[in-house]
Amino acid sequence: MGRGGTGVAGADYREPVINSPSPEPGRTGSPPAPLLVAVARGIALVVVVPLRLVWELVVAVGRWLHRWLLAPVGRFLDRWLLRPLGWLLRILVWVPLVWLGRGLGWLFRTLIWVPAVWLARGLAWLARTVVWVPLTWLAYHLIWVPLRWLARLLAPLGRLLVAGLVAVGRWLAAAGRVLLDALAWAWWAAGRLLWWCYALTLRPFVLGAGWLWRHAVRPVGRAVAAAWRATVSPTVRWVRRAVVDPVRQATREALTALGLRG
Repeated sequence: MGRGGTGVAGADYREPVINSPSPEPGRTGSPPAPLLVAVARGIALVVVVPLRLVWELVVAVGRWLHRWLLAPVGRFLDRWLLRPLGWLLRILVWVPLVWLGRGLGWLFRTLIWVPAVWLARGLAWLARTVVWVPLTWLAYHLIWVPLRWLARLLAPLGRLLVAGLVAVGRWLAAAGRVLLDALAWAWWAAGRLLWWCYALTLRPFVLGAGWLWRHAVRPVGRAVAAAWRATVSPTVRWVRRAVVDPVRQATREALTALGLRG
């Protein structure tokens, strides 16, 4: 076995000692203690010892692989592959990139950023001096001052106009109320006049026409309809059955016999 491994009969291996349970008072027929010890030793020999042997074997193989295979391969790769590759990357890639970044930063700061800052400051000064200040002065003296004087002049006119509009509105409201009252009275008077005209002229005629319709026209119409149903309708039906239908049938048969009817 390895340096840290122990065999079955090694000095570190000790057989498990199982204390046999003491028999309870008053119970008889329990197995003797030597038999339990033998069973426990057999279980340890069959289960525990093989597992311990497999574990020791795995540990020994792992140590051997780490010492004679993995560690040498790792040292070889670190010395002959990773370190040279890192050195090449640092010399050929990282250092040029650092110098290139510094050069580009200096060029950007010198050729772009500083001129842009000075240009922005100059444009801001020009806008403030040449554009903003004159525009502010012109807006104040040409727009704000005239508007303020115009407001002072027009304020009395505005108040007078508002007062006039209020007075006109009140007068129109009063006139509107009077006109609405007059229109309402005229509408009521016209309604009453029309009702009296209807009551004195049209209503008697309408009532008479209704009475005449109910008591004269409708009974006469009903009598005429009853006489028509009693005399004319039976005669017409008899003529149709006795004369018209036989003549039409004979005519149809004659035309059929002559071949003139399809």
